[in-house]
Amino acid sequence: MGEAARNIQGANVKSESKFIGALRGVKSEAPPMWMMRQAGRYLPEYRKLREGNSMLQMVMTPELACEVTLQPLRRFPLDAAIIFADILTPLIGMGINLEFKKGEGPVIDNPVRTAKDVDNLRVPEPRENVGYTLDAIRMVVSELKGKTPLIGFCGAPFTLSCYLIQGESPGDLEYTKGLMVGEPEKWHALQMKLVKLSADYLVAQVEAGCESLQIFDSWLGFVGPREYDRFVEPYLKALIEDVRSRVSVPVVFFATSVAGLFPRISKLPVDAFGVDWRVSLPQARGLLGRDTPLQGNLDPQILAGPWEYVRSSTKAILDEAKELPSHIFNLGHGILPHTPVENVERLVEFVGSYRA
Repeated sequence: MGEAARNIQGANVKSESKFIGALRGVKSEAPPMWMMRQAGRYLPEYRKLREGNSMLQMVMTPELACEVTLQPLRRFPLDAAIIFADILTPLIGMGINLEFKKGEGPVIDNPVRTAKDVDNLRVPEPRENVGYTLDAIRMVVSELKGKTPLIGFCGAPFTLSCYLIQGESPGDLEYTKGLMVGEPEKWHALQMKLVKLSADYLVAQVEAGCESLQIFDSWLGFVGPREYDRFVEPYLKALIEDVRSRVSVPVVFFATSVAGLFPRISKLPVDAFGVDWRVSLPQARGLLGRDTPLQGNLDPQILAGPWEYVRSSTKAILDEAKELPSHIFNLGHGILPHTPVENVERLVEFVGSYRA
């Protein structure tokens, strides 16, 4: 048994899986595949389960979260599962009032705007804070029986800060950037709390059975190079280094609209990078300046379109990936609710039958 498996307590692990191998740099003819938001609103069985249950109820009820996680694997031979959760739910235990409103998305009615707000934020331990997700992970791992690896995840400190400070889907980041550059000491204090919160959460997910981790920095594309160097990178590195000092599973970093930051992001001590559709895989490899596994990068809107165009776009991506050290096929962001299920079925079959 490998080092990664030895560091997971009580997990039913299959570290020799094609997905984990690709994250470790092992290349295969047909790349492993999973999709961000593969469990969700495009599936009729998810929509049926969602009736009468709020988003938070779905996430905070382990049995429901387990069922939603497993739904796409019952339909498609995917190479990884990702736990059904949300990057914002760990913030609730800090003292944040979070609600998902129809048509608006996440809303925080007590945003963090002052030094006192930052001071009042708790950093609870994961069992107390997100025990429901940890229970769901254990349930999923038991159901998977070592046949498919499970991915855990968290939001990066910067992206979590955007929601905390803006109080809603971030927009132009007026309040976030104002605090970041105008009150750097307050920013530092907030980031350190989020580093601790997220690192403990990721480690707890591995201990519950996750075999790999992904860090989502969805709003990083709104930051310039100088601000990244000063206000983002130190905390990203602190988060990743803390996690890596405690568990030995592959870590993927994913952000959108960040091609201009790739030369800087490449310095992060992660095993692989997720790439959105705004840059090709060869371009991403060149900008990163580092031979590392890449994950991506079909445009989710393309997947919702005519199958023949989906097929040609997918083939182009797979052909481009031939020169990569290894590749995990994915979308460039989460699968969209209006995506035809038959397109997903065809996509999984097409990627699985591809030969480099």
